[in-house]
Amino acid sequence: MSVLRIQNLQAYYQSTLYGVTRNVKAVDGVSLDLRANEIYGIAGESSCGKTSLIKVVFGAIKPPLTIIGGRVLYQINDRDFDITQTNDETLRQMRWKQVSYILQGSMSLLNPVRRVRKTFWDFTKAHEPVIEPEKFEATTREHLNRLGLPAEVLDSYPHQLSGGMKQRVAIALATIFQPKVILADEPTTALDVVVQRGVLQLLRRIQQETKNTLVIVTHDMGIHANIADRVGIMYAGRIVEEGTVKHIFSEPRHPYTKHLIQSLPKIGDKSKRQSIPGAPPNLADPPAGCRFHPRCPYAKPICSVQTPELSPIQDERRVACFLLTKENAHVS
Repeated sequence: MSVLRIQNLQAYYQSTLYGVTRNVKAVDGVSLDLRANEIYGIAGESSCGKTSLIKVVFGAIKPPLTIIGGRVLYQINDRDFDITQTNDETLRQMRWKQVSYILQGSMSLLNPVRRVRKTFWDFTKAHEPVIEPEKFEATTREHLNRLGLPAEVLDSYPHQLSGGMKQRVAIALATIFQPKVILADEPTTALDVVVQRGVLQLLRRIQQETKNTLVIVTHDMGIHANIADRVGIMYAGRIVEEGTVKHIFSEPRHPYTKHLIQSLPKIGDKSKRQSIPGAPPNLADPPAGCRFHPRCPYAKPICSVQTPELSPIQDERRVACFLLTKENAHVS
């Protein structure tokens, strides 16, 4: 069952100077169908549009980010809510209770002059104005205990907590109302690998216990390999491949995905890793046709003229590439 459907979404950063409007096409024709009770990963190079996509999905749309077209549909109580058409009050009621957002660098958002308890209190009161202090205390302690966090953190100031503990507190804040969809944007940024593992285990445990949908955005392919059920590969504002994590890593089909997987280090393999040739395109003036064709070793003349659609192939996968058809879906 789908809980979130993104249909041909276009979201640009618009700026006007001397009467000339400039569009940075951060999200340009993205369509996704996210299911209940799954972990969906979005991967891609920096500045490919991952964070912009998540902002729109959460409804955090502020100029210069502008919706050009498309829909973002949440399935809530057997009704569809389109984020792009919903008024501010409905959005306020949906956020954090139906859909929550773990921002990139969210551990730095805690107020440094307030104890963690006060932060939880302000956050809870903003969404449940009539909650009693006794109920708040019991509910918050129970939530922290369920996530494996000591209740003592409530009496701490942010500077008294480690980076990993602050990130766990941020995750606890984002999940206290048990939302149906959790959007996590680079949740392990600036954390060492041991702490990263703990944060990912926490996110996985929350998802398994509440049976919600977790969307995790990161350029770290190792994180997707460890936590995701399905992965969407994003390049220059578009999804170029989608499939299960097993298929993406064992048999990538799109040339860009193939380069991403081949660049990963492997235990015992001391051969030189090859980077993708060239550089990502300027999203204010992207190339015509397939946006990866200037860097693609398999590019054909059609690739510079027409834009390939994200089409289904075997194994219930979708790929946007003219080299792939339902009869012959391999890139050699």
